[in-house]
Amino acid sequence: MWRYEKRLQYPVKITQPNPKIAQFIMSQYGGPDGEIGASMRYLSQRYTMPYAEGKGLLTDIGTEELAHMEIVAAIVCQLTKNLTPDQIEESGFGPYYIDHTTGIWPQAAGGVPFNACEFQVKGDAITDLTEDLAAEQKARSTYDNILRVVKDPDVCDPIRYLREREIVHYQRFGEAKSTYTSKKIKELFLEISVVLFSIRFSFCFIRCSMQSQ
Repeated sequence: MWRYEKRLQYPVKITQPNPKIAQFIMSQYGGPDGEIGASMRYLSQRYTMPYAEGKGLLTDIGTEELAHMEIVAAIVCQLTKNLTPDQIEESGFGPYYIDHTTGIWPQAAGGVPFNACEFQVKGDAITDLTEDLAAEQKARSTYDNILRVVKDPDVCDPIRYLREREIVHYQRFGEAKSTYTSKKIKELFLEISVVLFSIRFSFCFIRCSMQSQ
């Protein structure tokens, strides 16, 4: 069950429209390392995560990524509000405007539409958690790139917040992978111990049988 709060996870208050910057930010909405793909990745991976803590973590972070998607969409919306025809033409926003006006549509900064090939669900815990670690680092790198080229403090403020959350997600996935790996090692040692015990028992049984003869 989902509980939706009618407020952004982090406030967005942009005073100056800038459609050129909006095209950069849009990549974290529907780009290859964006929030749509992140939310779909984690909320899909949780069904085959074999232990409860990992399943809960994927649910928590996947849900938070939906909130991040809202933040990014709000940034793009405010950056493209009340644009003049000159602003649209001068910023290079024209092709997007022709297709979508100022509606929020998922695509990368280069104009490539979002598609499901931009995230992976393998059904193996180690594989999926490794994928998640890489995904969070790629998202963090994209936010770093945005901060290098965007100077508007109203835009940079929520972007920094989103970047910080990617780092937290990376740390939590790292902990989850370590926990699962430790569990698998313990299970492996237990299996080896059982096998060794069986071998030792069989050896003792054979030895006793030979002595009795």
